[in-house]
Amino acid sequence: MEKLFGLWVDHEKAIIVSLIDGSHKVTNVESDIEGRFRLKGGSRSNTPWGIQSATSESKRDFRYIKHLNIYFQHIIDLLKDAKQIYIFGPGEAKFELKKKIEKNNILLDKISDIETTDKLTEPQIVAKVKKYFEEE
Repeated sequence: MEKLFGLWVDHEKAIIVSLIDGSHKVTNVESDIEGRFRLKGGSRSNTPWGIQSATSESKRDFRYIKHLNIYFQHIIDLLKDAKQIYIFGPGEAKFELKKKIEKNNILLDKISDIETTDKLTEPQIVAKVKKYFEEE
């Protein structure tokens, strides 16, 4: 039983298309990463014309990276039985996921291709994955 996976990924969600013995299954993964938000707290500047409120950007970045790592690990767990993985999508999420895979030294030899694409609908994603593995 050969498991081929196509993965469309961005920072908000991932759509995993698994092809097993000619049939396909679609799995949606939501990232639960918070969008832009304002942290409470901060400090006032001592100068009258300086910045009036400053929050810790490192807190926000730490929280974002923590959520992103949990999201990527969940995706990796879903792909663990793959024979071959085709990753595509807009933005940098696909490359960040690849770095996470390299860091953990798992599934790296399973990645067949990484491609930049626009935002796609679910049927377009399924069609792209089927076409990619038919041409291989």
